[in-house]
Amino acid sequence: MNGRTLKIAAVCAALLAVILVSNRMGVLQGQQKKTPGEGFAAVPGLKGGQDVFGPYDPVPGWPKPLAESLPNHEGWSWSQATFVYPESPDRVFVAQKGELPVLPERIKTVWLPEIGPSIKFPVGGGVPLRETASATPSCGGIPNPAGMPKNPNCPDARDGHAGRPGVDWRWEHVIVVVDHTGKVIEDWSQYDKIWGRPHDIEISPYDPEKHIWIVDADNHFVTEFTHDGKTRILTLGTPGVPGTDDTHFARPTFMAFMDANTWYLADGYDGTRVIKYDMHGKKLMQWGMKGTPPNERRPGYFSSVHGIAVDPTTRRVYVNDRNDGRVQVFDENGKFLDQWDFGPRPPMNIHSIYMGTNHILWAADQGSNKLLGYDTEGHFLYSWGTFGTCQGCQWGVHGFTTDKEGNLYTAEVRTGRVQKYTPRKGANPQFLVGKPWPGVW
Repeated sequence: MNGRTLKIAAVCAALLAVILVSNRMGVLQGQQKKTPGEGFAAVPGLKGGQDVFGPYDPVPGWPKPLAESLPNHEGWSWSQATFVYPESPDRVFVAQKGELPVLPERIKTVWLPEIGPSIKFPVGGGVPLRETASATPSCGGIPNPAGMPKNPNCPDARDGHAGRPGVDWRWEHVIVVVDHTGKVIEDWSQYDKIWGRPHDIEISPYDPEKHIWIVDADNHFVTEFTHDGKTRILTLGTPGVPGTDDTHFARPTFMAFMDANTWYLADGYDGTRVIKYDMHGKKLMQWGMKGTPPNERRPGYFSSVHGIAVDPTTRRVYVNDRNDGRVQVFDENGKFLDQWDFGPRPPMNIHSIYMGTNHILWAADQGSNKLLGYDTEGHFLYSWGTFGTCQGCQWGVHGFTTDKEGNLYTAEVRTGRVQKYTPRKGANPQFLVGKPWPGVW
């Protein structure tokens, strides 16, 4: 009996040894086949370097200075850029808060004891000279229309109104269109006076007529234009008047199209709801209740609805609950499904979210100046971004999207510019922001 037991034990030990050796050989073979850097580098196999701009290369000199495209613009530059939308690489819409003067290349250092000890301007190398978000007033300082209640978001001294119109800023070319070279090819300045602060520009991929939709946060409305911009078709909300009923918005932020008949509005900075509409502007439903920041965790409660994205294949709606530092996930009718945090706040401060055809949710974080990628269940995948004013560096990405060629566009509210990035050769496709959802054009 003992001899038989010993034989069985010997056979088992031999089999175990074979299994261990086989597994070890398999691991070694797998490691040998694995590309160096695979799993964590944007471009696997790249020797040296680093992912300064992630899986992208910034396009130098895009867009061109305004003076190269527009008459009488010597000395004037781009302002706070709130959003950029590429219908195609040759028709890219830009929303900005007017224009700002070009800064001189060299500025004499000035000590500022009236502010505090050891303070001077400029601060030093590598630090931006101007923060554009507060340099230009919303609404361009334009008075409210006669008979309309005072808009609380426009005559605001914190927001550039202490500046000198025509010297420190001017409210012109709030919406422009540029081509692949970065030259302005369309001038929508006939609408300058209607805008408080255009915040989002979208075209439904399911609309064969390609109507242009623009969300204005500080004047509380959404408006629809024909493809050429000559005709204003529809306006939702009451311009200049905030509210939370069916005819008013409270600083709406972004919109997203689910299909040919349905879209969603995030309302908004001051509102705490998501509104579902049909393509004729008929309200279908809404959801959302006022939360208590910064640690609200109840489903369906919002403290700032600042960003929205959809997945048409799963019919999920992703909502950036900004001041609570989380994304909430709902079905197409507002049923809560999931949520996850974006990281410690501060520094985290997510401004917009986007999902394309690769089903990766990307978020623009103004706190870390990075773009963050998550799978549909909220697992963190990758991030990239470098603070600064160099081409490809970031300061305050507020809106971002892609075109059908895979180029990435960002709009920055701090530096006051839009940027274009092209995918790097050999980049891991899982690290790229997904292309737009396919449609009819």
